[in-house]
Order: sequence, then structure tokens, then C-alpha cells
Amino acid sequence: MMFYEYSHASNNVLDGLNMFDGTDGYYFHTGSRGQHSVWDSRLFNYGSWEVVRYLLSNARLWLEEYKFDGYRFDGVLYL
Repeated sequence: MMFYEYSHASNNVLDGLNMFDGTDGYYFHTGSRGQHSVWDSRLFNYGSWEVVRYLLSNARLWLEEYKFDGYRFDGVLYL
């Protein structure tokens, strides 16, 4: 079983998706709406097709490549 956290992502610009294209708004909400101060993380913009496609393809990768047979989604209320 895979533990999945899709309600937020790493704030790190060196190894995460933050500032992926040089801006802070490609995968995340811009400005303060895109910051989660309690977790020190970024908040995905689920209204963006690129975000939805990335998250779904990432879930599929874990199923197909690593043969995971189930997910535990955390933070579903925040999606």
C-alpha cells in the first residue's frame, strides 16, 4: 500500500516542483494562496489541467512500474 499526500508538495526549489518553470504558478496557486504556512509547503492548483494530468500520471506510474496495489490518500478534505 502506498501512502499518498496530494494536498501539498515540497516548498524546496532545488528538488521539487516549486519554481519548475521559473515561476511559482505552474503547478501551484500563486502568492499566499499557494503557501501552507503550517506545513511549510506549496498548495497545488487543482483547477489546472497540467496539475491534474501530473497527479494522475504519477499515481499510474506507481501502479504500473512498482506494482502497488492500493493507495491511502491523506488530506482528501483539502483537495
